[in-house]
Amino acid sequence: MNWNDYEAVWKRQELPVGADADLATLRETFETKRRKMAATLVVRDIAEASAGIVVSIAFSLAWWKQGKTGWPIALAIILILGVTGFFIKERIRTHRNRLGPDTSLLAKLEAEIAEMRYQRRLLLTLWSWYLTPCVAATIIVFATIILHAPAWALTSHLLFLGGFIPVFGFLLWGVWALNRRAVRKQIDPRLAELEKLRHDILSAG
Repeated sequence: MNWNDYEAVWKRQELPVGADADLATLRETFETKRRKMAATLVVRDIAEASAGIVVSIAFSLAWWKQGKTGWPIALAIILILGVTGFFIKERIRTHRNRLGPDTSLLAKLEAEIAEMRYQRRLLLTLWSWYLTPCVAATIIVFATIILHAPAWALTSHLLFLGGFIPVFGFLLWGVWALNRRAVRKQIDPRLAELEKLRHDILSAG
């Protein structure tokens, strides 16, 4: 799956200043940044769901090629479709929670803070709901193919696997590190900005 989409989502956002941000600037840019964040999350969810479908099709072809002995690949497909379903569910959730144009600034601010906290939790728990199912699915597919490979093809399969494992491991580490960085550099400072603006609005009221 396209794990780099997570990094792209946050790279599209300007680096927030944090608690030192100017209140007037926060007010002026709030709606623009809110819409931009919503749009990038739409792109992320659609891209990830599409990638999940493509991977599921590829696994299905591998199963078909293996024949009856490839039945464990069905478990891998279920895992990938589970992750795909999560992103589809995200689109449904955000559509249901969409605010109308007449919603007050404070209500929009409260909703944005809640959404940012939710996205923060997703990134910090990436292993539990995203990476682990993807790793498990990959292991199932490779194990099934290698266990049932003919003797003449076994050596080449093992050589490929020997090169694939370190590359795959590096990619997993990279995804984890990039998303941790996104929390530190993007989400936490943005939350500080939103909390500051919220406090100002409540104080003025």
